[in-house]
Amino acid sequence: MKTFKVLGSLLDYPSEALVEALPDLHAVMVDEGLVGSGGRRALKVLMQEMAGSDPLDLEEQYVAVFDRNRSVSLHLFEHVHGDSRDRGQAMVDLRQVYEKGGFFLAPSELPDYLPAMLEYLSRRPVKEAREMLSDCAHILRSVGTHLRDRGSAYHAVFTALLDVAGEEGLGRPGEPAAVDSEAEREAMDALWAEQPAFGPGTADASCSAAASGRGCGTGWNGSPALRDSPRAA
Repeated sequence: MKTFKVLGSLLDYPSEALVEALPDLHAVMVDEGLVGSGGRRALKVLMQEMAGSDPLDLEEQYVAVFDRNRSVSLHLFEHVHGDSRDRGQAMVDLRQVYEKGGFFLAPSELPDYLPAMLEYLSRRPVKEAREMLSDCAHILRSVGTHLRDRGSAYHAVFTALLDVAGEEGLGRPGEPAAVDSEAEREAMDALWAEQPAFGPGTADASCSAAASGRGCGTGWNGSPALRDSPRAA
C-alpha cells in the first residue's frame, strides 16, 4: 500500500518536491482508505502546515524537532538499544529482513530509520505491515506523544501509524509516562547533543540532513510523487 510510503515521506527531511506533491499524497491516502478519518484529519493539519510554511522555515523547524531531541528520534533502535552493541546486530538482522523481501538499502542507509521501514512496508501485504507496526507500537506511541506534547504537528503521522496497526493511540496529555518535565527534556536533549548515537565516520555521520535528506536517499527529495524506487530486486 502506497499509504506507508506517503507516511514515511512526511517524516523525511522536507523538500520543495515533497511540498509540491502534498495534494497527490493526500489523495493516495484517501483513495486507499487505510488510515481512519481521525488520522486523516490530523494528517491534513500537518500537510496544511507544511504547505503554508516558507521552505527554509520548514527545514529549520524539522531540524529543531528531530535533530535535537533524542526522545523523538526517527531511528527506532535508538529507543530500544541506545548506543549498545545490540543495536548494531539488530540493524544487521533488520537489513536481512528487508533483503529477503526484495528491498535493498544502500550501505550508507540505516534500516532502523522509520521512513526506510515504511517504504519497505509499502511493498508488503497489509497484514504483515500491520504486524510489524504493532511490534514497535510502544516506540511509535512514545515518539508521537512526545511530539504532540511539544506542539509538533508531526505527531499526526504516529497517530495514523498506530491507527493502521490497530493499536491504542497516543498517551493522554498529563500522563507521567507520556509527558516529561521540562527539566527532564532538557537533560535528555543535552545528553543527545553530547553523546551522538553514531560516531565519526559511521553511516549516519555521512548522512547530513541539509545535504542529502535524513534517510540518505530514502525520501522524496527531488523525486516525482509516488515514483517507483530502484531498491527492489
